[in-house]
Amino acid sequence: MKKRLYLMRHGQTLFNLRHKIQGHCDSPLTELGKQQALSSKKFIDQINLDHAYSSTSERAVDTLELVLDGRLPYTRLKTVKEMNFGAFEGESEDLNPKDRMKQHDFFVPYGGEDRLDVQVRMVNALTNIMNQTDHENVLVVSHAGASMGFLSKWHDPREILPNMFPNGTVLIFDFEDNEFKIHDVFYPEM
Repeated sequence: MKKRLYLMRHGQTLFNLRHKIQGHCDSPLTELGKQQALSSKKFIDQINLDHAYSSTSERAVDTLELVLDGRLPYTRLKTVKEMNFGAFEGESEDLNPKDRMKQHDFFVPYGGEDRLDVQVRMVNALTNIMNQTDHENVLVVSHAGASMGFLSKWHDPREILPNMFPNGTVLIFDFEDNEFKIHDVFYPEM
């Protein structure tokens, strides 16, 4: 039986606005970030959700709480947290390698994670979530890097997200036989 995963990127944060690498460090949602969450809420409100999950990062939790507005309880999971960028966290995004998708282990010597390890972590976490009973329509709020790694396991992200992965965007996947297939993408109105 086909199930559906709604994988959402958190709303814009102060670090996003200032073009800083976030990773495991955190910064608060901006007013635009809150509006992005509320825009996505209008879409999510139309879905009969069974369960909701969030990264343990406050920016993801705050986004999920705005979207759910007390509609149902949620669970925080470290396994859907953003990639750890090591010593690069809090620094300018200009320091990122130019072709980040090809340089999967760039941050490892600096105390960060390998992108392929993050992909495996996300695939395992989301597969485990979707394989649980009574998990037919599930919302998970995560991060750009972790979500892009997950997406790249199943599809070429450039084909699915030609304009990158804006804050508040929801990737909609069908899940069947332990595989995810992109169904649609929801972009918040801004």
